[in-house]
Amino acid sequence: MKKRTLIALPLVAVAATIFAYHTIFTLPDSAQVSTLSPATQAPELACYNNPKATVLDKQGELNVLVWNIYKQNRSSWQSALDYLAQDKQLLLLQEASMTPELRHWIDQGQWSGNLVDAFKAFDTSAGVLNLAHELPRKACAYTEMEPWLRLPKSAIYANYPLSNEQSLAVVNIHAINFTYGTEEYHSQLGKLAKALAQHSGPMIIAGDFNSWSEERLQVMKSLLEKLQVTEAIYQPDHRKQFINGLPLDHLFYRGLVLEKAKAPISDASDHNPMEVYFRLP
Repeated sequence: MKKRTLIALPLVAVAATIFAYHTIFTLPDSAQVSTLSPATQAPELACYNNPKATVLDKQGELNVLVWNIYKQNRSSWQSALDYLAQDKQLLLLQEASMTPELRHWIDQGQWSGNLVDAFKAFDTSAGVLNLAHELPRKACAYTEMEPWLRLPKSAIYANYPLSNEQSLAVVNIHAINFTYGTEEYHSQLGKLAKALAQHSGPMIIAGDFNSWSEERLQVMKSLLEKLQVTEAIYQPDHRKQFINGLPLDHLFYRGLVLEKAKAPISDASDHNPMEVYFRLP
């Protein structure tokens, strides 16, 4: 009897884990992007297209916030986001949980944007989120499955018109984290690098790259150097680091003039934000 009980306990634990997983998480059948705008009602699509897009920059000024906001789990997220967003034209957020509170913040600030639904937790979408006061010309969803956790990580490839008649390509990424080796990591970044290679104008590639090992850094840099991008240098630099001192968050750019970049300390997330200020050449 005791032997049967000992055999049954692991099976019960596995069954309970599987049941809890399916109760909490809902995964999309394919990568889809949702459009958030008071004036636009768009279905979830692999790519959103907007032929009437207007310019992103403000008279040649382009200020960008990049931040993993930790699903808004800290009570001070809203006041911090109010402060950080006030002089920005583009917000690139990772681990955004589309709660009623975040949706209210978006609507109240008259922001518009696109969310890639990596998964739903208790029917609330979570993933990467681009916000601006104008919708992009194009936004496409990318997801890559975490091999251990079996939850997707997400990215957005977007395209925005600029006032100098150029087009800005933007990638907002939350990279694969828990893997043995770099195969899945290379696959996720490689798909985005391939899409960016088709773009001849300025670009921004930013987000939480989960670059916690030298091997991952090498993959990231080898793929991105082919795009002739430059990495922003921060002063001060309080980006979140892994235990070995490697930063997890990055911003790369091309075809823009970097005015300044800083990564201040914030208690509103488990990552510190990156504020990067550009002007058009």
